[in-house]
Amino acid sequence: MPSPIPAAAAAPSGPAPAIVFDLYGVIARTQTGAARRRIEELAGVSGEPFWDAYWACRPAYDAGQESAAYWADVAGRLGVRFADVPALVEADLDSWCDVDEEMVGLVTGLADRGRTIGLLSNIIGDLVPRFEALHGGWLDRFDARTYSCEIGVAKPDPEAYRICCERLGVPVEGTLFFDDSERNVRAAREAGMAAELFTSADQIRAL
Repeated sequence: MPSPIPAAAAAPSGPAPAIVFDLYGVIARTQTGAARRRIEELAGVSGEPFWDAYWACRPAYDAGQESAAYWADVAGRLGVRFADVPALVEADLDSWCDVDEEMVGLVTGLADRGRTIGLLSNIIGDLVPRFEALHGGWLDRFDARTYSCEIGVAKPDPEAYRICCERLGVPVEGTLFFDDSERNVRAAREAGMAAELFTSADQIRAL
């Protein structure tokens, strides 16, 4: 059983701290059941064994690994050969493109009020241009966007939080961070952030 998440660091006094958001599971939606089934059909493997391999190989992909190498690693773990890797890549990319419009509205509202906001996402390189082409309007409202595939490290590596704050021009200490992963929240707090496990847009409004 994971240890309890340490208490959030206190936000600094004075001007309101910068706010950093995770992307998937906070602003962008995670894969739907239909999208997952489509990927399984193309892979020819379904259920827990496939997704265990999919996620076990993901950290290197998030940190900049090429798509073909990632899917080769997944196939190797499963002991199979995928018949159509380009189709798998496309189905996987498409499965990560939907957003929560309420959260998009919240983010743009914060930007309208002059808040310093940043994005820190574990995301694969092939997905970035596709996601930005679809959602560039509101993504441009962030003062800085930090993608794991571009910096070569992914959360919960403490370097990811440091680089994100450096790009925002703010100290790590006290910067408010939201993520839907307990592991990432724990790491952010250990780095000095005032991090919270995301639950809803109402939670963010209250804080």
